[in-house]
Amino acid sequence: MSQMHQLSACPGCEEPLESGDLFCGACGYDLSAVPEPPQDDPTMVMGSPVAGTAWPAEPKEAGQPPIRFDERAADGADFPLPAPAPPSAPPAPAQSPVPPPPAPPVVSPPPPAPPAVSPPTAPPPVAGGAPEAPVPPPAPPVAPSVPDPRTVEHAPTPPAGTKVCVACRAGHVDPDGYCENCGHAQPRERDHMEEELGAVAAVSDRGLRHHRNEDAFAVSSTALPDGSPAVVAIVCDGVSSATRPDEASAAAAAAANESLLRSLPRGTQPQQAMHDAIVAASDAVNALADTGEGPGAMEHDPHRHRNAPACTLVGAVAASGLLVVGWVGDSRAYWVPDDRTGPPARLTEDDSWAAQMVAAGLMNEAEAYADERAHAITGWLGADAYELEPHTAAFKPDRPGVVVVCTDGLWNYAEAAEEMARAVPPDAARRPLHGAQVLVGHALDGGGHDNVTVAVLPFTVAPQGAGSA
Repeated sequence: MSQMHQLSACPGCEEPLESGDLFCGACGYDLSAVPEPPQDDPTMVMGSPVAGTAWPAEPKEAGQPPIRFDERAADGADFPLPAPAPPSAPPAPAQSPVPPPPAPPVVSPPPPAPPAVSPPTAPPPVAGGAPEAPVPPPAPPVAPSVPDPRTVEHAPTPPAGTKVCVACRAGHVDPDGYCENCGHAQPRERDHMEEELGAVAAVSDRGLRHHRNEDAFAVSSTALPDGSPAVVAIVCDGVSSATRPDEASAAAAAAANESLLRSLPRGTQPQQAMHDAIVAASDAVNALADTGEGPGAMEHDPHRHRNAPACTLVGAVAASGLLVVGWVGDSRAYWVPDDRTGPPARLTEDDSWAAQMVAAGLMNEAEAYADERAHAITGWLGADAYELEPHTAAFKPDRPGVVVVCTDGLWNYAEAAEEMARAVPPDAARRPLHGAQVLVGHALDGGGHDNVTVAVLPFTVAPQGAGSA
């Protein structure tokens, strides 16, 4: 028999017992039949997710506190349910049933705090019927839309002299070249220019490869002392390797035109007037380097003439039955008769390496212009030019036609006189602006590698025989 454990009271009648009692003195309860209580274990499972089951025993490390259920379940882990415990053997029969020791209280984990829930987008379903229709949230306020100025039928007319945006046709253009209404960058004024005076017209375009237009032109008309008309066309090509070539060409064209408009009405012979105009143009270009004038002027220093602003010039004047041309550089003038059965002609000779080779008899024209040095100019307007040599010539055409005054941006695509004559439209004498537009389009269709500028000057004097003055 196993050693009996000590009881302080009878399990049957709770009569106090003394040490060594085998039976209760009051009710005769056999104290040897009382089962030994289970060994005390300080670590116990405090709860179970399923009634009637307990968590599987886990090893306990020294100094480790008991694991709380809410701590284990707080991370949302899924715990496996233990298998049901096998039924224990029934206790030995006794005179009176001994109630089992009371089970420890089951401590339920505290309910977790309800999480913050955003308002549901739809109400929960109602038992026994379909869910209620969701109530749409209120629409946010809509800012009033600004009408597109391009769709406004009656846009306000801008003040006179105000530049209007080319995109929206309503906004004003600020000094930086952007529309104050739609922000569209405006094309620069010199990217494409056209002018027509009835008796002469000119068109200039930036071309397809250059970032800016460095060409310039001037067209005008005046009266000679006898009252007969004089028509002027000036075309200049800025030297791209020089400083501020666009300013140089603009200054030269303006100065030459103003000089001709002063001298021709005073009775100066047209050829002498053209010579003087080229000198005036040269002085205007030299002044850009000498005085440093202009928005992009160089600093005034002892080396200001190095890489100074430079350009070429070609001009034509039709007056008193004479056709006078003048030039410096490689810009050209062509004669194209209205009657295409007559021969066209090139009226100028280039100041270029290729022209020098041909003049010296070292190469023929085809070989010289095929050389990569062909377009290197030997004469120009600018402070660093070796020597100014204005070229002038006067002609008396024997039939009506047009004079094509152009930069190399055009004649590179129609170099020979016959090629130029084929590019000039037949009605160029009656529609000079259209003729200039067609010629610029011819250059752009050919590649537009350079700025292209062309003036078309109709020669309408009655035929009086051909010759050179």
